[in-house]
Amino acid sequence: MQLVALVPAHDEQDRIVATLAGLYRQTRRPDRVVVLADNCTDATAEIAERCGAEVFVPVANRDKKAGALNQALEPLLTELADDALVLVQDADTVLAPDFVRTAAVALDDPEVGAVGGVFYGEQGGGPLGLLQRMEYQRYAHEIHRRGNEAVVLTGTGTLFRASVLREVRAARRAGLLGGGTGCYSLASLTEDDEITKAVKTLGHRTVSPDGCRLVTEVMTSVPALWHQRMRWQRGALENLRDYGRTPVTAYYFRQQFLLGLGTLALACFVLFAVLNLSVNGWQGAAPFWTAITLIFVVERAVTVRGAGPRAVLLAALLVPELLYDMFRQAVYVKSLIDLALRRQEHWYAT
Repeated sequence: MQLVALVPAHDEQDRIVATLAGLYRQTRRPDRVVVLADNCTDATAEIAERCGAEVFVPVANRDKKAGALNQALEPLLTELADDALVLVQDADTVLAPDFVRTAAVALDDPEVGAVGGVFYGEQGGGPLGLLQRMEYQRYAHEIHRRGNEAVVLTGTGTLFRASVLREVRAARRAGLLGGGTGCYSLASLTEDDEITKAVKTLGHRTVSPDGCRLVTEVMTSVPALWHQRMRWQRGALENLRDYGRTPVTAYYFRQQFLLGLGTLALACFVLFAVLNLSVNGWQGAAPFWTAITLIFVVERAVTVRGAGPRAVLLAALLVPELLYDMFRQAVYVKSLIDLALRRQEHWYAT
């Protein structure tokens, strides 16, 4: 069966070579590799051509990644057979050599409509980069614990059946799904989260096998991380608002509820600790709560051991991750407030 890789890229001249090299190293190489040079002002297109990729330049695209993909997929889906496969991969990502082969095997199951990657953070970025790698390590563990069911068909790397993409596009054109008339929604800040819900709503399973590993960019500054997470969180909330409560979205509503509950619990804990210390001062360590804390620390350290010894040490310190969790919860609260006040969230290139 034919396999086509689409790599949307906006000013990725520093990363496109590594991305394409990862595709060329696949044990099941794509038959075609197409770089979507979207509003590029650098040498992304020229470098991609020199590396042997086809280059597609979207015309007057104002709809970011989703718009570029829709323009490229429109003619492509008229050419491909129903059993053809389409890989969509970000230009700041490198796939493990067995990614495509593993994903294609998973698609042998007729119930599976798309296969998402399990992403890990690239090296670098200092303590902030390490915290993100630890977060991604735990996310990979959670996917495995859920039987490799994909919560999100990550934009960093997902393999689709061509027939499923046609089905999504047809459902949008028939008004069964929102977001325009293309495969990807133009109304969503997080097109990968939205298309996951679209594929599942149409009755297909989405999976993320352990072998579908990839390494993606980490944010190296707090402002960049804030903009990235605001887009992810706000997009997820807006997608739930647009889809409403259905059998597909029930899990995602529960996930957001638990996130809110965790945010409230942490805020209450911090407030109680501050008030208690202010009124009563330090009363010494209670054996029971010390034991509970140690169990919690061990769990945090064990679940990030795949990220290396520095991750285990940082997790054992507890406080850095507590601050990181508070940062993520601040994103959640800000997103809820902005959604309630109908403030517009802007898309930032990160």
